[in-house]
Amino acid sequence: MPHFFINSTSVKDNKIEFSEDYKHLVKALRLRAGEKLLLMDENGIQYETRVSEIKQDSIVTEIEKKYLSKRELEFELHLAQSPLRSDAQNLIVEKATELGVHTLHPVYTDNCVLSGDVITKKIEKWQKIMVESSKQCERAKIPVCTPMTTLEKVVEGNFDRIIAFCERHTEFPLKDYLRANPIKKGERVLVIIGPEGGFSEREFEIFTDKGIVKASLGELILRAETAVIVGLGNIIYETSN
Repeated sequence: MPHFFINSTSVKDNKIEFSEDYKHLVKALRLRAGEKLLLMDENGIQYETRVSEIKQDSIVTEIEKKYLSKRELEFELHLAQSPLRSDAQNLIVEKATELGVHTLHPVYTDNCVLSGDVITKKIEKWQKIMVESSKQCERAKIPVCTPMTTLEKVVEGNFDRIIAFCERHTEFPLKDYLRANPIKKGERVLVIIGPEGGFSEREFEIFTDKGIVKASLGELILRAETAVIVGLGNIIYETSN
């Protein structure tokens, strides 16, 4: 069941009254009194509720159960990615959200298929996709799509480790690297994935100069959107208990 986000200030005396998503819930989903509803606040507290009243512009629910959501990774997974054309990029944003990404950094690379102006105009749309995907997969927190950046700037961020997925110029298979260097709880991990045309020689030099790990996803050549899903999925698999 998809859940909906509320603010903790809406919680009073074992009831929650909120107006967020009112039109969608009442007009589109035809919510009725007596139905159950999952709600999540900004602290990651999930509430199992039952609708007691639908007012003219708000919904009132009674809390039946509440608990801290476990639907977040134990480390921060950040994705720096060179945006693709619409359908492929929308898929990446949706799946990255499902896979627990904390932030998405759209990176304008040398071989990027979109112009900087187009990327900037798409940021708001990608953020909306993240919100909707978070509801569908019961994320405890909504990830953030940051403003467009460059490879040079994003690698200077406050990360504990950075992994760049490369078809060529690789140092290790991802599996071997992670098993030799396990990700610890609370770590901030940045994953970098390039465009369909791959990284330029100049960008490979940035990885080398900064000591960034260049990992492979195997012998197969993957499309960029496939690489995002496979790469993030393998990181989660290797760090799961």
